[in-house]
Amino acid sequence: MRVDIGDGVRLFVDVVGSGLRPDDDAMVPKPTLIVLHGGPGSDHSSFRPYMDRFADTHQVLLVDHRGNGRSDGWDDPASWNLDTWADDVVRLCDVLGIERPVVLGLSFGGFVAIRYAARHPDHPAAIVLASTKARTHEDESAARFHALGGERAEATYRRIYTDRDLAPDAWVDYVTVNMPLYNPTPSPFGPGRSIMNLELLVDFTGGEHVDMDLRDDVRRIAVPTLLLAGSEDPMTPPSCSEEILERLAPGLGTMAIVAGAGHGTFRDRPEESEAILRDFLAEEQVIARQA
Repeated sequence: MRVDIGDGVRLFVDVVGSGLRPDDDAMVPKPTLIVLHGGPGSDHSSFRPYMDRFADTHQVLLVDHRGNGRSDGWDDPASWNLDTWADDVVRLCDVLGIERPVVLGLSFGGFVAIRYAARHPDHPAAIVLASTKARTHEDESAARFHALGGERAEATYRRIYTDRDLAPDAWVDYVTVNMPLYNPTPSPFGPGRSIMNLELLVDFTGGEHVDMDLRDDVRRIAVPTLLLAGSEDPMTPPSCSEEILERLAPGLGTMAIVAGAGHGTFRDRPEESEAILRDFLAEEQVIARQA
């Protein structure tokens, strides 16, 4: 469905699971898990069906960011920025009457989740930062791509993220050479599954992402935060999550490195990733904030 969040912008939201569960005496509200996809420029399809399994305990909302996927905003480049995407989470919750959501962000979605939690520290019940970063660890990523794909993979990575050569042929090389190295497990989905706004991808990669440093934002996070990292991830290696963990207030951060997993641990280790997230969602401090 498309939800009008104001200013004529509708976000596409796929909802999995009911908002209420019956017990013997009443219909009890279930907590909400909001899922923010990576990219940027992509859509929520990479989360399906991995996030569907949490519908037993949560109502799961899979959201296409403004300007991404099936959401509005493709014609408004001025709104393609972290502040707007972060505030859109609050706008969406206001319209739908959602309070104290758990917000999970993968990769680019994690950038948005960090900015959201920094700008609205009392809004979420908890944050999950999956395969993401506060800033780019360029040399480590380049070395990891080299180890996985040789000199060509390192050169293709550096062409985009060091030289900021965003020409179409640079992206074709990157998609062809580097993206298959993100995960040990090949994608089970065909290329037509995802909707891609390439203009947004180029705009963000050559713009806000260049000097992006969210370490101060991390320090403003005030809720329990799970960091989920894959040991084999070349794009956001575990050191990125460790850097975030170091800047969280004491007692707020939990980190799990999933052995053998790449970028987005659910693809490579779905059962282990599910167990880690379920344990976090069941923690007393998370449940208490949802009450």
